[in-house]
Amino acid sequence: MIHTSLFWKNHFEQNLTHKRIDWDISPSITQQEKDQILYSLKAWQLGETSDGAHLLSAVKLYAQKINDQDYIEAVKLFIKEEQKHGHNLGVYIDRIGEKRSRKDLGDTLFRKIRYFNKSMELWTITVIIVESAAQVFYQALSDATNCLLLKSICRDILIDEAHHIKFQNERLYQIFQRKRFYNKAFSIGWYGLLFFGTIHAVWIGHNKAFKAGGVSKKEFMRMMYYKFFHTLKFSHAKFPAIEKLKLADA
Repeated sequence: MIHTSLFWKNHFEQNLTHKRIDWDISPSITQQEKDQILYSLKAWQLGETSDGAHLLSAVKLYAQKINDQDYIEAVKLFIKEEQKHGHNLGVYIDRIGEKRSRKDLGDTLFRKIRYFNKSMELWTITVIIVESAAQVFYQALSDATNCLLLKSICRDILIDEAHHIKFQNERLYQIFQRKRFYNKAFSIGWYGLLFFGTIHAVWIGHNKAFKAGGVSKKEFMRMMYYKFFHTLKFSHAKFPAIEKLKLADA
């Protein structure tokens, strides 16, 4: 089922009211666990703190083109949820007596690339790939420690990420369905190249944390390929027209 932008706006507004983390729990991470996950924890925390300005710039152009102002508000709330993740991870880093990272090579490269991106399609497939990797990462992060506070933070993120990927998959579907046959084939090729490069960069940068959580390279690649092909399958699915769904929501 494809939901309207208004549905997603309402969903994110409601979801942001949920408080799933018990901050009364004291962090109990061991030094060994820190050594295995701290670099990646700091890097992902930094990545979650973007203000989303460049994404919103592309979203506004796209929303004007398709006459869907609710989409802008939905994406603003989506960004707010990502910033919530960054805030919670940052508080955790503070509470275990570590300093937050101000710069990371992977994050810097990603920010420079998106600075020039005005394509809603490229934004969407990129976010899907990164959010899919985040699902694997935060589960591994949770499994890599016995710290109940960090586990609850990861659980909160994983709940949000499941909806984020659904939100983005639905948008990619709508973008993809507007394309002609040969443009679809060309796009799938580019999706594959972007996917292949991104997942290898993520593994190279964070394999120590993945392994600490029991995720081998083979397992990481298997899970990522499964998620990617689910996205491709979703983009080819048959759904009722968006216009009908809008009338149903009215």
